[in-house]
Order: sequence, then structure tokens, then C-alpha cells
Amino acid sequence: MDRQGMVLVYTGDGKGKTTASLGLALRAIGRGMNVKILQFIKSPSRTYGEHLALQKLGVDIKQLGAGFTWTKTPEEHRLALAQAWNHAKQALQDESIDVLILDELNNALAIQRFPVDDVLPLDEVLSEIQSRPAGMHIVVTGRSAHPEMEEIADLVSNVQMIKHYYSDQDVSALKGLEF
Repeated sequence: MDRQGMVLVYTGDGKGKTTASLGLALRAIGRGMNVKILQFIKSPSRTYGEHLALQKLGVDIKQLGAGFTWTKTPEEHRLALAQAWNHAKQALQDESIDVLILDELNNALAIQRFPVDDVLPLDEVLSEIQSRPAGMHIVVTGRSAHPEMEEIADLVSNVQMIKHYYSDQDVSALKGLEF
């Protein structure tokens, strides 16, 4: 590969971080690039529209999480995070991947309800991202990006919430918009 891989971080409290990464994935797929998506929080026991669509395009997308942190025990989440990180480490060494999206990795790294640093160590995450194959682009999404993640990034976009129907209109998740 003769191009330099970039690290892009989409963070902030607004809606659209995963959506932005999926738009980037579509653009890359359209250009013949190999895209892999690993979702750190979303559970494989649920169905998500992006999973259904990207499977039709032949994209390797895996939901590796246990779901929202309040839906399972800390140990279930810790086990899922450890397994997700093992998948990510393998992908970060795979020279056939052009774009690797680590969806909701920032959320996972920012969990404070239970310890995660032993199963998802920030220093190791940063080191593995920095030592990836030279041409691999990395996209990291999720709220509360660590300053160290922002520091190693080539691009950081902060998605700011101005208004949201969840809180402003008490509307729950909508099929096709959130899942």
C-alpha cells in the first residue's frame, strides 16, 4: 500500500457518530476498499438495519457487545469487551483491511460503572492502533473519546446535540433511524 492510513474519531453527545462511520464505509466500498466493522457495545442478539444492509454488500460487520451497560451484569460486559478487543487486535494486524471501523470503542473505554482497563487497556488500544499496517484507515466512534485517543487521531469530529426527540419529545428509538 502506498497511502498513509488515517485515524478518524467521531465523538460527542449528538446523534450521528455511527451513521457518519457507515457513510464513510459506503464510500470506501464504492471505491473497492475492504471494510470491516466491529461494534463494541451492540449485541449480536439484536437486529440492526446497518448489519442487514452491509451483509448484503458483503461487508464483514460483527456485533461483539453485550448491549447497554445496564442490561447485563458487569462480568457479562467485561467478557464481551475482552472478546471484542481480541477481535480488534487481530483486525488491526490484517493487511487486507483498508478501513477498520471500531464502533462505540470510545463508549467502551469510558465505562465507569465497572472496571474495564484490564480487559480493554487504553494504552494497549492506542499502541495497537498506532502500529497497524501503514495503509489501514481506522475509524473510532462513540461518546467521551479519551484525550489520548483524540491526540493520536488525524481527524476528530465532535457531534454536538442541539435538539433530540428522545429528550425533547420523549420519543423512543425508531426503527430505521436508531436500529
